[in-house]
Amino acid sequence: MILSNPKFAEHGETLAMKGLTLNCLGKKEEAYEFVRKGLRNDVKSHVCWHVYGLLQRSDKKYDEAIKCYRNALKLDKDNLQILRDLSLLQIQMRDLEGYRETRYQLLQLRPTQRASWIGYAIAYHLLKDYDMALKLLEEFRKTQQVPPNKIDYEYSELILYQNQVMREADLFQESLEHIETYEKQICDKLIVEEIKGEMLLKLGRLKEAGEVYKELIERNAENWYYYEGLEKALQPSTLEERLQIYEEVSKRHPRAVSPRRLPLNFVSGEKFRELTDKFLRVNFSKGCPPLFTTLKSLYYNPEKVSTIQELVTGYEASLKTCNLFSTCENGEKEPPTTLLWVRYFLAQHFDKLGQCSLALDYINAAIASTPTLIELFYLKAKIYKHVGNIKEAAKWMDEAQSLDTADRFINSKCAKYMLRANMVKDAEEMCSKFTREGTSAMENLNEMQCMWFQTECAAAYQRLGKYGDALKKCHEVERHFFEITDDQFDFHTYCMRKMTLRAYVDLLRLEDVLRKHAFYFKAARSAIEIYLKLHDNPLTNESKEQEVNSENLSAKELKKMLSKQRRAQKKAKLEEERKHAERERQQKNQKKKRDEEEEETSGPREELVPEKLERVENPLEEAIKFLIPLKNLIGDDIETHLLAFEIYFRKGKFLLMLQSVKRAFAINRNNPWLHECLIKFSKAVSDHSNLPEIVSKVLTQEMQKIFVNKNLESFNEEFLKHNATSIQHQLSGAKMMYFLDKSRQEKAIAVATRLDKNMRDKNVKTLTKVFEALLDGSFGSCHAQCEEYQAACHKLFPFTSAFMPATNEDNSSIASVNHTAINHDLLSNEI
Repeated sequence: MILSNPKFAEHGETLAMKGLTLNCLGKKEEAYEFVRKGLRNDVKSHVCWHVYGLLQRSDKKYDEAIKCYRNALKLDKDNLQILRDLSLLQIQMRDLEGYRETRYQLLQLRPTQRASWIGYAIAYHLLKDYDMALKLLEEFRKTQQVPPNKIDYEYSELILYQNQVMREADLFQESLEHIETYEKQICDKLIVEEIKGEMLLKLGRLKEAGEVYKELIERNAENWYYYEGLEKALQPSTLEERLQIYEEVSKRHPRAVSPRRLPLNFVSGEKFRELTDKFLRVNFSKGCPPLFTTLKSLYYNPEKVSTIQELVTGYEASLKTCNLFSTCENGEKEPPTTLLWVRYFLAQHFDKLGQCSLALDYINAAIASTPTLIELFYLKAKIYKHVGNIKEAAKWMDEAQSLDTADRFINSKCAKYMLRANMVKDAEEMCSKFTREGTSAMENLNEMQCMWFQTECAAAYQRLGKYGDALKKCHEVERHFFEITDDQFDFHTYCMRKMTLRAYVDLLRLEDVLRKHAFYFKAARSAIEIYLKLHDNPLTNESKEQEVNSENLSAKELKKMLSKQRRAQKKAKLEEERKHAERERQQKNQKKKRDEEEEETSGPREELVPEKLERVENPLEEAIKFLIPLKNLIGDDIETHLLAFEIYFRKGKFLLMLQSVKRAFAINRNNPWLHECLIKFSKAVSDHSNLPEIVSKVLTQEMQKIFVNKNLESFNEEFLKHNATSIQHQLSGAKMMYFLDKSRQEKAIAVATRLDKNMRDKNVKTLTKVFEALLDGSFGSCHAQCEEYQAACHKLFPFTSAFMPATNEDNSSIASVNHTAINHDLLSNEI
């Protein structure tokens, strides 16, 4: 109505407000048009600048929004709403200095509001100015009218937050006095006792600390942290005194597991045997499935492993004959289930030791006696996974799942194993049992941010060579992390209003290192590896891929193959049409929900299309986007820097390559992948004679520190000699031997395929890496040696699918793969 009046048609603030309304309706382009027009007509209006900032904020352009708010404040410096909005963006972007200044202005304008004081104190806390933060919190606390005997949750949280700041400032005495003074007004009595115990230990008041930790153990006898505190407080000087601590607790809490389990960490010899014997017998009689998990941390010690094996194999032999743990004993006989759990434990034990044949024997015996127990099939699948036969593992996990289809955990495990076996469609169907009806499982799992599924799915697609689909999953995971980071926006005001200050500060610190999470690392690593592969071998058009020489095929074989391809194309087309119809139905059903969700967001995101993702113009630039968070947050992982090297190596950025290898060298100079990178880097530097003088000088100086006047051949020989018993190191050294001198192929293959008794890492994973290196051309053409190595590995690991001799069916499938692409002219004639 206002804008329809000719006098006010160009009124800037009204135009801006219309733009804001249109933005809420999802009409982005019109909204920006009106707001910009309003700003042009009234550039000195704080309302126009504020509205423009709100639009930028809704599009997640926080830096631009901050600029708009600052311009608005130049025109109206005391506007509370603009200051509040600015402070939210500053804490979101971690502009802590700016946040402190804005909170100070808000405190001056509204000194009676709780959020003004708390926000200003948090700003100083995050800047690690603890003294000022404590002064502000204390001044604010004095204004709170809470009777000494009344328990108020928000006041309790304020006191605990104040105490947290004291502890971070290393004010241990003040923290202890503070918690004792306000103890009655704190709701969480457990945290009070834990703080007391920690502070008393820090202050050296060990006797009092001991009493506190004894009380805590009485409250929860399973908390390992309390036992650690009690030991520090009592300071036992001998093994007997240390054991006495746990025996006393065990007498008071006969059903507690921790006081009987923890002594096994530090005792040895005959005492370890005695205590382990008691511990195992009780749990076997009771039937405790996670018993092995409880003891697994002891397996770093060969002596303890030997004792456990001797005891449990003795139980198994005795239980089979007389239903007792020992043939020398007389007493009540054990139930049949005891033998079952003993065999279950032994299967896990030998699986952990890598003796998979024995493990399978024990688990098969257990299944024969009780074929309805899910745990047995679950373990059998796990053993097959460890021996490298993932398809068989998926089969047995599916069997376990079929015994209880309502168990979501076993369903998820089964889906995971199917993905490991590259059975993506089967895994999706498995998950669909627990996803929402009316939508595809993939869509629903993405909506629920189910990242374990997406990372496994990306790895499966990567192994299958479906790089577009794999990249789609990687980008979906990246979007989840972006959304989690963005979701903290809602908590900046909520937490101050509800006084959940400790949780709020923990949230901010978690968000700062969010991309350290294993899910992000897996997705980023997969994406980088794929982009590197796409850079090295860009995908060609499908028509070009089909052009291959097919002289070896007879007319009958060619006709049969063409017919098979046509059927496959028809099936793929029908599948695509079905997917398209399903997608349209989902979009229709979810349109209303999406509209509601996107009201305050930047609107629908760009759709991730696999075909576009795998044909990007600059794969290396896309890889760098995934690399940057890894470099910022996971710099202590050597893989981060080696992935960075691989990217910069292809970009020809020598100084960045040097930075990457230096950082990796500082973490682990003997890493086999790093050795390959160093050889490639040194060779690349020597091959480039046209480098700028200053760059060449820096590279020469730094490489001198690593190679110490050795040429590449002697550097590689020394690496091989130094790591003569490691297959992984021998493989990397052999690769570089062939890389430096192609005439030494036989010698390099002989080094890589050594399987003598001295090799210490002779396991499925390592040998599979060697086998893959022989297949992928790292040593050139070596078909005969590859077959010999496969046969040798099959003798060592007969259950591993990668080492099994190819059957006729496998050969025919390989032949069909080799001849799937055919001559374009022949295809045209056949059609």
